[in-house]
Amino acid sequence: MTTTDVLIIGSGIGGLTTAIKIAEARPDLRIVVLTKTNEGESNTRYAQGGVAAVWDVEVDSTLKHREDTLDAGDGLCDEKVVDIVVTEGPTRVQEIIDWGARFDRKADNKGEYDLGREGGHSENRILHYKDLTGWEMQRTLIEKTDQIKNIEVLEHYFAVDLITQHHLGYAVTRLMPNVECYGAYALNKQTGVIETFLSRITVVATGGAGQVYRATTNPVIASGDGIAMAYRAKAWIENMEFVQFHPTALYNPGGDNPVFLVSEAVRGFGGILKDNKGVEFMEKYDRRKSLAPRDIVARAIDNEMKIRGEECMYLDCRHLDKEHFIGHFPTIYEKCVSIGIDPMQDMIPVTPACHYMCGGIKTDTKGRTSIKRLFAVGECTSTGLHGANRLASNSLLEAMVFAHHIAHELVQEIDTVTHKAGIPDWNAGGTTDPKEMVLITQSIKELKEIMSSYVGIVRTNVRMKRALDRLWLLHQETENLYHSTTISPQLCELRNLINIAYLVTRSASMRRESRGLHYNTDYPNKQEFIQTIIL
Repeated sequence: MTTTDVLIIGSGIGGLTTAIKIAEARPDLRIVVLTKTNEGESNTRYAQGGVAAVWDVEVDSTLKHREDTLDAGDGLCDEKVVDIVVTEGPTRVQEIIDWGARFDRKADNKGEYDLGREGGHSENRILHYKDLTGWEMQRTLIEKTDQIKNIEVLEHYFAVDLITQHHLGYAVTRLMPNVECYGAYALNKQTGVIETFLSRITVVATGGAGQVYRATTNPVIASGDGIAMAYRAKAWIENMEFVQFHPTALYNPGGDNPVFLVSEAVRGFGGILKDNKGVEFMEKYDRRKSLAPRDIVARAIDNEMKIRGEECMYLDCRHLDKEHFIGHFPTIYEKCVSIGIDPMQDMIPVTPACHYMCGGIKTDTKGRTSIKRLFAVGECTSTGLHGANRLASNSLLEAMVFAHHIAHELVQEIDTVTHKAGIPDWNAGGTTDPKEMVLITQSIKELKEIMSSYVGIVRTNVRMKRALDRLWLLHQETENLYHSTTISPQLCELRNLINIAYLVTRSASMRRESRGLHYNTDYPNKQEFIQTIIL
């Protein structure tokens, strides 16, 4: 059993920023960060576009950023949360700059930042590091973390379950007001032993769940572990129907997992969406054309593909300055060339792919969940910022702002909390080693096909009913396997992905309207009422 003051599950921007801020405020506290691969692997690392914040106050304002966020969120944003994030955002961005983040500056020797623009933004406000912004921010946070003595990062630990009164023999329900978290059980992937981490306060920062779909821009670690653990622990989960599909993943049949992302910043730079004949089509869907919010663009591309019977649409960058394009998007350029596409001579084939979960663990403005002693930060949460559709480049900003709030609240509270006594070690009695790993790998493939075919960009009641029926069978089979065999990372990920798939499908079937990222052809219009769906 490992005993710590603060346990943080996840080492992306939300987890590491929270750890740094707690450690700097309270050097006397022991902070343990668990990551299921290595410290540098997270959803944060794959963020290309940048981080949105009002920087050029002569032309931009927090009011404009607020309105852009609310417009993208399609009526479901929490306006109080939006105000907090857009107002505090520039300060949080300045902090990571002070820690060493190197955002691109203009080449005019004035030292001003080269602010980009993305879909849904009315002004240029995206700070970026080429097309590797997430990588640069992750690098900064790792270097900062390594300098702080009271933060311990444990690599290759897979969190299995949050510890609550349930593990002490009590019946825990979602309506109980006093559910508490005492830490987590985690699988040491190097020894195969499930260890107990006892903590006074726990923070879930596990990122998204894009691997629930066949085509996703998310890394293979994005299996929704934190949301699934919180759901099983009876935390409130909300708005899971709002799955954001990025409009422009690189179309490369039989290619990568994750699929390669062609950043929205390319369209902000001047790239234009066209069909295979080189004709623009976005003016049919939105006055902002290729710079409309992601939900509109993704549905437009999906619709054009279906109308024409094509596997992809195209992003035309041939008219752009080659030197500036390569300087701004070196990774994208190199990837395209590696598969035989020269963006300066060929249109880039693109197709939508699962990118971001706008729903997740419900939190308040301080990052608290419905479970006491449990906070959550980052993509695994539903703070109210994104509503029915996330505005581009608001996610990294949200993580930094809420990490700051969590750290402030946590250091005020932690001295009133003690470790829970009597927590049992993990009991693996009565289980055997799995005889056929193919049962797990095939179930994961089946799950991805179900979600991609029935609960994708466009949905119907019939499709979602079929998905729920298939998911129930997968759930039963997997639970039988879980309770009869020893734990493996693959089995845990399958179990978590099934939980996520159920939450997405169940929430989608309950929303009898089309709003934001959720489009149901049986209810093509918005309703007069606006509701948040909590499970």
